[in-house]
Amino acid sequence: MTVEQFADRHIGPDPDDERRMLEAVGYGSVEELMDAAIPEVIRWHGTLDLPEPASEHDALAELRALAARNTVAVSMIGLGYHGTHTPAVIRRNVLESPAWYTAYTPYQPEISQGRLEALLNFQTMVCDLTGLATANASMLDEATAAAEAMTLARRASKSRSAVYVVDADTLPQTIAVITSRAEPLGIDVRVVDTGRDELPAEFFGLHLQYPGASGAVRDDARLVGAAHEVGALVTVAADLLALTLLRAPGEIGADIVAGTTQRFGVPMGFGGPHAGYLAVRAGLERMLPGRLVGVSRDADGNPAYRLALQTREQHIRREKATSNICTAQVLLAVMAGMYAVYHGPDGLRGIARRTHDMAVRLAATLRGLDGVEVVHEAFFDTVLVRVPGNAEAVVADAAARGVNVRLVDADHVGVSCDETTTLAHLRTVCAAFGATRGGRAVPVVDGPVGQALPAALARTSDFLTHTVFRSHHSETAMLRYLRRLSDFDYALDRGMIPLGSCTMKLNATTEMEPVSWPEFAHIHPLAPDAQTSGYREMISQLEGWLAEVTGYDAVSVQPNAGSQGELAGLLAIRAYHRDRGEGHRDVCLIPSSAHGTNAASAVMAGMRVVVVGCDDGGNIDLVDLDAKIDKHRDALAAIMVTYPSTHGVYETGIASLCAKVHDAGGQVYVDGANLNALVGFARPGRFGADVSHLNLHKTFCIPHGGGGPGVGPVGVRAHLAPFLPGDPLGVRVDGRPAISAARHGSAGILPIPWAYLRMMGAAGLVRATGVAVLAANYVAARLRGHFPVLYAGNKGLVAHECILDLRPLTKATGVSVDDVAKRLIDYGFHAPTMSFPVAGTLMVEPTESEDLAELDRFCDAMIAIRGEIDRVGAGEWPAGGNPLANAPHTAAMVSGDEWPHPYPRSVGAYPGGVQRAGKYWPPVRRIDGAYGDRNLVCSCPAPEAFES
Repeated sequence: MTVEQFADRHIGPDPDDERRMLEAVGYGSVEELMDAAIPEVIRWHGTLDLPEPASEHDALAELRALAARNTVAVSMIGLGYHGTHTPAVIRRNVLESPAWYTAYTPYQPEISQGRLEALLNFQTMVCDLTGLATANASMLDEATAAAEAMTLARRASKSRSAVYVVDADTLPQTIAVITSRAEPLGIDVRVVDTGRDELPAEFFGLHLQYPGASGAVRDDARLVGAAHEVGALVTVAADLLALTLLRAPGEIGADIVAGTTQRFGVPMGFGGPHAGYLAVRAGLERMLPGRLVGVSRDADGNPAYRLALQTREQHIRREKATSNICTAQVLLAVMAGMYAVYHGPDGLRGIARRTHDMAVRLAATLRGLDGVEVVHEAFFDTVLVRVPGNAEAVVADAAARGVNVRLVDADHVGVSCDETTTLAHLRTVCAAFGATRGGRAVPVVDGPVGQALPAALARTSDFLTHTVFRSHHSETAMLRYLRRLSDFDYALDRGMIPLGSCTMKLNATTEMEPVSWPEFAHIHPLAPDAQTSGYREMISQLEGWLAEVTGYDAVSVQPNAGSQGELAGLLAIRAYHRDRGEGHRDVCLIPSSAHGTNAASAVMAGMRVVVVGCDDGGNIDLVDLDAKIDKHRDALAAIMVTYPSTHGVYETGIASLCAKVHDAGGQVYVDGANLNALVGFARPGRFGADVSHLNLHKTFCIPHGGGGPGVGPVGVRAHLAPFLPGDPLGVRVDGRPAISAARHGSAGILPIPWAYLRMMGAAGLVRATGVAVLAANYVAARLRGHFPVLYAGNKGLVAHECILDLRPLTKATGVSVDDVAKRLIDYGFHAPTMSFPVAGTLMVEPTESEDLAELDRFCDAMIAIRGEIDRVGAGEWPAGGNPLANAPHTAAMVSGDEWPHPYPRSVGAYPGGVQRAGKYWPPVRRIDGAYGDRNLVCSCPAPEAFES
């Protein structure tokens, strides 16, 4: 294999295909096309300073060498991160399966029933264990879930106080993120030892940790009651494994429960990605941020799953949104939910009891040592040990023996047990505490040791009672269940997902493979530096390469989603202005066409949103921009723009826009969502932008995973570098915010973009960008005579995506954009992005990974659908009884005994020459979304609901 071959495998069209596509578009070369499309004022003609591209074999060898520099020690650090055994059937058939990791967010529910069912399992698991009514379909991590709980409490509380009380025994990274989120919103966070100190007279919310960060288990019922008496809401951050043995927080009146599902089969990954969770009591479900899977019904009245209550989301509510969450952690939530399905309630109890038993044996052994004091009588898995003045020596001794424990302070050591803990590990830890006699280790206490959980807090309520958690405990049953669900879904392993604004390109197997390596998967984020040099070198290289690609001076990979990268960038701008004595600058200009997260992020960063209009061509109206700048000049903090624009065009006024904002004292934020159209041809950090977030789950090949994981690094010019995110698990320096729970965010999936950049090299990246733009213009050229292409830039060209305008056809025939999207399923495609940024349109982004045959198959399908629309318009098919209105067609529908429709079954089932062999059949017909919102069901329904 030559070093050039990876780019050839990543990029779909071969040279002959490119020539045919260029002929259709009217250009002689990709370089000529790009020169015509990109304004010369921002066009970069240099060469990226990246290593020469490596072959797949050599890139893996380099990653192996980096991984070898990490030490996979026994981790007993805890603090929200625990060793866990990922069942092999789940690792191989979910984490490592493209049927799951290449799927898109389930906005097209008819072709997402498998992952929607898996997420409903996750929600049910969380509801059952927490004792609350409704849980969402995952959060980014525990710390950000806790921060969202704080803002939810602020909205829902009847108290007028701005005080939020956080118990001192809360995980330190959670306190750091809560504090960072609170400050721009004017929330006064007070960290209080609620076990000893009085609560303030007034506060709107209370955050408790259960069990505490120190390991202590206590009865918080009194605190919950006291909070409710003053109109405050209570959030409990709870360990789900502990809740299999401990009383559920909902049973003492907790309003919100937050946490992580990491220890349910998801590797630590040096801090992530993991699925956080958030659950609420009845009455708060419509305030719940993030995605929520609900049960509705299809056109035949059969139960079907969909995302519920979408009107809560940031893309609809914009500056009125209370959260900027855009991605969840779907792939990891599926793993955690399947862990519960595989083990069932009895299996989870068994894991919890064994974990607790290990901690009790450790405590019993240490209590017999001189100079050693076990601090807490009641604990679940974490033993806090007092060794006056000797803590550092104990931690160092344990590390030398291959076990990492936690240094709490000079006098205290924390030791956490988990699913992977063995008696040998306990013996090693005890030896580090000096448990030796005559040079030999004191044996760990054997025999019955009882438990350290108060009887009054023992769980008596049942959980995971639904059939799904009691039916798939053999590997055969689990394997078949996972296969059945994946067969329901449409992912990139089946065909093209032509989503505009959400790049869906090849996620190469070579890029994915290292994620499962133990040297990357099983590292705690607080492991000693000496054990993580390979990880840190890889991250440093990746940050450097991303800085080079974008033209910025510094990059932080901490934000674990694009939305969090936005927030980090805006907080950097805010801190910069305050540092210069211009803290009054709080106006953020945002174009009316912008992504919904932009406005929501600005509000979360304490800024006032002022909307800038767009002209008839979809471009930012520079006259309106001038007017808004003049009106808010003294208060202008920033402008947020997406480039290329949200409507898929290289706007010619971008350099002028940057200059205008800078002249007024503001900063320029360029949303990096569309960076796939810039890499190698233009660099935001060099054409006028001050900060961008980068979606590694788009341009740099981290797969979407059905709606997460994502990584949203933030890149900045040098003057903003001092204000990049700080270390949430360390000492916060200079007030730098904590954006996610771990210093490097979702570090466990960073080998993916590292491998992509390493194997593509500068030339491969340039070619990928050019082919992506060529593919979009080819699709536009083929379809322009059948559907108007709404916007175009220089010489009628688009960037990496094009918008097809269906509104005239809808007006003439009644056929809606929904009808076309669902009919595409019958043709074997996932629909393009619907009604964004313009209602009644489809935004198509083919990417560089799809070959010409697949591009033509999509174009042929769209042209055939136009022919079907014309037949409706001509009256040949009635408006409500045609193949588009009835789409998608299921196998059950077309094979039924009755067929009342005015077109043949074959037209419904196999339109436009769709091959009969291997056809994808959606499992349900079109879903009634309004019914699901009116009749909200967000946990597993009884099996009887599916009886015909």
